[in-house]
Formats: sequence, C-alpha cells, structure tokens
Amino acid sequence: MAEADPGLLRALPAVPEIRVADAADLDRRLRGADRPFVVRGLVADWPLVEAGRRSGKDAREYLLRHHKPVPFTVSVGTEGNDGRLFYDAAMGMNFRTFRGKLPEIFAHIDSAETVTNAPPIYLASINVRDFFTGLHEANHVDLGDRSALASIWVGTRTRIAAHNDIPHNLACVAVGRRRFTLFPREQFRNLYLGPIDNTPAGRAISMVDFHHPDFSAHPRFREALANAQAVEMGPGDALYIPAMWWHHVEGLEPFNILLNYWWRQTPRWMGQPQDALNHALMAIRDLPSDEKQHWRELFEYYVFGDDDQVVAHIPEGGRSILDPLTAESAARLRAYLLRQLSR
Repeated sequence: MAEADPGLLRALPAVPEIRVADAADLDRRLRGADRPFVVRGLVADWPLVEAGRRSGKDAREYLLRHHKPVPFTVSVGTEGNDGRLFYDAAMGMNFRTFRGKLPEIFAHIDSAETVTNAPPIYLASINVRDFFTGLHEANHVDLGDRSALASIWVGTRTRIAAHNDIPHNLACVAVGRRRFTLFPREQFRNLYLGPIDNTPAGRAISMVDFHHPDFSAHPRFREALANAQAVEMGPGDALYIPAMWWHHVEGLEPFNILLNYWWRQTPRWMGQPQDALNHALMAIRDLPSDEKQHWRELFEYYVFGDDDQVVAHIPEGGRSILDPLTAESAARLRAYLLRQLSR
C-alpha cells in the first residue's frame, strides 16, 4: 500500500546556500560548482518579482505588457491529482495540450486562482526572447560569456515528476513559491524511470509519486531519498542545478512564475548524448549477448577510454574522426549518420 507522506520531502537535508557579491563572483561560483547551491535574493530587484509581490494578477498583467501576439502552448491537467502532471492509467498523459493567446490563457488562470482543486494550468519552457519583447532585458541574470537559453515557466499549483536535463540550469523564482527535491546523477537506478520516448516533456521521469511513495513497489527509492537534498524558494531566490542532476519540482502557490537559464559547456556543434542512447537501444540492446559484449568493449575503447593506443599507430593527419572533433569534422560525421539512418 502507498504511504501518504507529503512531509517526507520537507525532512530532507537542505541544499547549501551561498552569497554572491556580483556577476563576477556568481560566474566564479558556477564555474567551480559540481553540486547544487541556492542564492537567496539573487533576482529580488526584478520588476517581475516586484509585480508578483503585489499579486499574481499584477504579475500576469506585467507579462501581458511584454508578450508577443503569438500562440502559446499550455497544458491543462485534471482535477483531483494534486496538481500532478503525469501519466494516466493507460500511460497516456493526464493532461491535455492546447494552443492559445496569452490573454485568454491568463483569463482562465484568473478564474481558477481561488478555486480549490482546480485543474492545473501550466505553460512550460517558453522561450523568453521568442515570445516576449523587453522581458529579458528588464529581468535577467548576468551570466558572463555563457550562451544561455532563457525560459519562463508559468502556472498554478503543479507537481512535475523528477527528471534531469542535459544542460546546466540556473532556476530563478519570480512569483509564488517552489520546492525542488534534487538527486545526484547516479541515483537514476533508484528513481524508477519511465519510458524514454513516451514522456510528458521530452525527458524520462521518475514513476514514483513523491507525495505518496509506494516503497513496496519502489523499494530502492529509500536509497534515493538517503542521497537527496531539498529547498523551498520564494520570490527572488535562485537555484543552481548541475547538468544531469535529477529534480522534482512543485509550484506551491495558486500562481507561480519561474525563469531559468540553460547552458552547456560543450560546443553547440556537438551531438546530443540522448540521441546516441536512443540509437544504441535500436542497434545494440537486443543483439545476442556475445555481440553485445563486444560492442560494449568497442564503446569503452573508442568512446569512454582515454588511451593513446587508439590512434598512436595512425599517422597524424589521417585519423579523421578519431582526432578531437571540430565543427567541421562533426558536420561531416553528422551528414554521414543522416545518410545511414535514412536508408
């Protein structure tokens, strides 16, 4: 039987908090960090934060003054799920996705803000520069020379299952409150991940209901919790989440806004590791065991190893993609892969 204990997450160790003096100090902290940290009040002076302190409606009106007249994608869940956007019993989604103009979406949020157990309404990962004019310029974090993607997340009370992201992430609460529960990368085995391809938002998610964990069905989740950290954040607070760390996210107030920044420390021309995993599932996983073991050894030799013997016997200038990749050699490899995959 599931154990209902929403307070379980509040008893976890807290994410460490730091202070930063200025943008240069933040840059230094980010470059040296391999674990999450919180900066209280980092964006407390944003106009959006100030509007949200007055009311959720003031925050929505602030966004409407900056929005572009283009369709926005919005997810609308079902009643009685405690705001959880997840799978339904048939492993479809327990929410529907619509396209609409932002004033119309906000009108629905206006009417739902005071309704108990209203269906969750959620606008996820909206590109700030593509969908708003002047919002980024008035509300942003100086991240130095990082080429960061700025996204905004707007919604009512929601629960987003634990997942991870390939880029590094600086998440800034602008309106409302959010609770993050974080797990190191290696805890993926203890989070009971769902499908890779059929996901609510493009990344595999934990199948564990964090408010009602069923330890008989998911016994290793206890080990995940033993390695977890949690933090509750208010307007102006920021959280750094290193690449590939797992995070469960809750919007705690009737109306919540978060802005986040994603960046990678690898060149843009490098491929996505998830694509390589997906291809390996198709090409390697179901091979006979002896062949699969041989491919494991080849991956160790060519991909995961760091041994000069891989190229020492090949003349310089003739090593092709076995040399460190460049934008040009990556482009050639990508073109080759596309030709192979299109057969």
